[in-house]
Amino acid sequence: MGRDALARRRLLQFLAASPLLGGEAFAQEVRRLPDPMVWGTRTLDKLIGTPREALDVFDFEAVAHKNVPPAHFGYMATGVDDDATLRANREGFQKFRLRPRRLVDVGTLDTKLELFGETWSSPIVVAPTGSNRAFHEEGELAVSRGAKAGNHLTMLSTVATTSIDDAIAARGRPVWFQLYPTDKWEVAEALARRAEKAGAGCIVLTVDVLARQNFETLARMWRSFDTRDCSSCHALSLKSFVQRKPNFDGIDVSGVNSTGHTTLTWSFIKRLRDTVKTRLLVKGLMTPEDAKLAVQAGLDGIVVSNHGGRADDSGSTIEALPDMVAAVDGKLPVLVDSGFRRGSDIAKALAMGARAVCVGRPYLWGLGAFGQPGVERVLGILHGELRAAMMQLGAPALKDLLPAMVRRA
Repeated sequence: MGRDALARRRLLQFLAASPLLGGEAFAQEVRRLPDPMVWGTRTLDKLIGTPREALDVFDFEAVAHKNVPPAHFGYMATGVDDDATLRANREGFQKFRLRPRRLVDVGTLDTKLELFGETWSSPIVVAPTGSNRAFHEEGELAVSRGAKAGNHLTMLSTVATTSIDDAIAARGRPVWFQLYPTDKWEVAEALARRAEKAGAGCIVLTVDVLARQNFETLARMWRSFDTRDCSSCHALSLKSFVQRKPNFDGIDVSGVNSTGHTTLTWSFIKRLRDTVKTRLLVKGLMTPEDAKLAVQAGLDGIVVSNHGGRADDSGSTIEALPDMVAAVDGKLPVLVDSGFRRGSDIAKALAMGARAVCVGRPYLWGLGAFGQPGVERVLGILHGELRAAMMQLGAPALKDLLPAMVRRA
């Protein structure tokens, strides 16, 4: 036994014998074990070897960490500043409890999402994430095929490593296009027209990327663990970053300084609305004031989002969701993303009034771990957990998930 451990043991023995501290009662307190006991702890020395071995989506994260280069994994994992919003997104779900109803026939479940005249098999949407080939050589093509297996609605990022045309071909039906406007109207217009011409189902304009974010986790993983010379594969400038993305092919990106737009206002929304006829949603709203303005602007929908904790320190989306749903008052559909990791998380959001829930990092863990089979398994686990939650709640269909089924903890 080490000197420090021996000293601690002797101290506890002394305290236990002291009448001032309760003697035997104190000894019992010292020996008390947690309730409930934790028996099936997850360890990093025993990783899953196949997608089928996964018990939840978190089983894929450690495998992806092992497979993906440190800087690339850091790009996926990072939030802004000290990752406070990453934690807030997860902690937010603990502030709500489900209220199950009993004696309801849930022998047959209907999880179909119907939106804008289209039907998908699940309300779980593949959120737009950039640079997927950084995690697996097949990138967004593997993601699109994985989404096809479960018939999930899919969104493609502007900075994807697959073009909107190829993503639609791999998915086998229209994909929604997430639009970074950049700081040049001509570039935004060209990207939107390309998506419209390709047959994108909707254009989802991201409006929460304004400042240059401080991605601390990315920087620390890059500096501490990645010994590769990144410049041997690609330059690190913004111009180089967008030029090597297929959606920018043939578009003049000279003068582009940001994928976001510091002078973006509601007038830009109107201009874009007048330019393309594809349905238009805005992604990145977090306040009911902006939700009401979205209704007034004639948008087709909104996505309540804090960019998965990568935009700012704005708290959790699940806590913001009820006020956002109330603000639009049924006039347009509300989607939500950021921090969803369990089927029960998804059930809470749907009961609160979200039409669909977008998931990002979990399917990237699956992609980095096992490619397309990993993506399919992650989406399958989440869908299976959602089905179980619906059965336990007494909700045989999505329409049966009601606000009364959720209460604040």
